[in-house]
Amino acid sequence: MSKSVGPRVLNSRMPYAREWSKRLSCFRAGCGLAENRAKYPPLKFPIEYRSLRVSGRTGDRAAAAPRRFARELAQGAHTMIKRRPADERGMTQTHWLESYHTFSFNRYYDPQHTGFRQLLVINEDFVAPSQGFGTHSHRDMEIITYIVSGALQHRDSMGTSSVIRPGEVQRMSAGTGVSHSEFNPSSDEPTHLLQIWIQPERRDLTPGYEQRAFPAEERQGKLRLVASRDGGEGSVTVQQDVRLYDALLDAGAEVSHPLDAGRHAWLQVVKGTLTLNGTRLGAGDGAAASGEETLNISVAEAAEILLFDLA
Repeated sequence: MSKSVGPRVLNSRMPYAREWSKRLSCFRAGCGLAENRAKYPPLKFPIEYRSLRVSGRTGDRAAAAPRRFARELAQGAHTMIKRRPADERGMTQTHWLESYHTFSFNRYYDPQHTGFRQLLVINEDFVAPSQGFGTHSHRDMEIITYIVSGALQHRDSMGTSSVIRPGEVQRMSAGTGVSHSEFNPSSDEPTHLLQIWIQPERRDLTPGYEQRAFPAEERQGKLRLVASRDGGEGSVTVQQDVRLYDALLDAGAEVSHPLDAGRHAWLQVVKGTLTLNGTRLGAGDGAAASGEETLNISVAEAAEILLFDLA
């Protein structure tokens, strides 16, 4: 029986590590998805169906496994809730930043967690007072910033200058290229945020920025749409077939969300404890859902959640 391979940090001797590092460097330098793919052919490890855990299999055999599983899933042969435990995430720590990576990011690399569907990055960041991310560039990425506590000062090459606070959602479409900086404007309070990257439906989009407030009463006890392709219900617009919901749920609350045929979901627990279709999740945990007709959420301890409905 093959053994499971746990989370890893980049090491030049590891399979795929050097190639993955090149791809990350390409994205960080601002090259687009098509350019990235042209420079680096697909790797032979399971990324097509990214929630599938393939242990000890490499090469063509590993590449074929997620495709076979996806076909069976579409035919209704499988249902799955796959938990991503908070304490198994990658971590980056500096004198001013503590960041936990749900998916492979920067120097953290785990072939079993390279994203889910169009969702590429969920980073939970804690930024020290009067510190932050200096000016850097992005291209061909939909970036959503969600503030849990504190505030974040944003400035970009489009001329935007704003402060994001709890209850607000920021969307930046990097498109053909955007440079921006993000700083904690407080001299004594840390900032707690989630930064989310979603692959856009096409490259070379016009860069754009949007920020909207969603009062607590609109999110209390229910799933409130906060980001979508069509900007429905007053949500911010995302250039991808994704619907992002936010909810504040008291202990004992129950909410459900139907999944259309062929749709998938990712649930990220920001705070609290709950069960998703019987799977227990705590703060910082995530869960991938595929082949489920309905997502049933039962709250044990007051919770704040983000739910991604994905193609």
